[in-house]
Amino acid sequence: MTAKRVIHTSKAPEPVGPYSQGILAGGWLFVSGQIPLDPETGEMVKGGFKEKARRALENLKAVVEAAGGSLEDVVKVTVYLADITRFQEFNEVYQEYFRESKPARVVIQAAALPKGAEVEVEAIAYLGGTD
Repeated sequence: MTAKRVIHTSKAPEPVGPYSQGILAGGWLFVSGQIPLDPETGEMVKGGFKEKARRALENLKAVVEAAGGSLEDVVKVTVYLADITRFQEFNEVYQEYFRESKPARVVIQAAALPKGAEVEVEAIAYLGGTD
């Protein structure tokens, strides 16, 4: 049986429910959905949609890095938008984070997201080997 390890970092916000920021199992990292919460305050970041998308991606990046990886290791991303008309705006920010490595991805409009967030991003990364 493969061991699993909980990933936690203070560089991403504390979970808003009974779950882990990430789980590393058999070289695979599963990152829970990240919303635009400031990790220092636990509050939603101020600003426009792009600032919020950037914060959600920074939170995701922080969890991946805490597990010893980088965004280059991400193989699948799922994006939840409260308003699908923000798709192009999200893509503009997303490209800042995934320039060379472009993971498989799906974008879904969600009726509602935790804490009234406008965007939530989750990912799966392959860090190789076993943990």
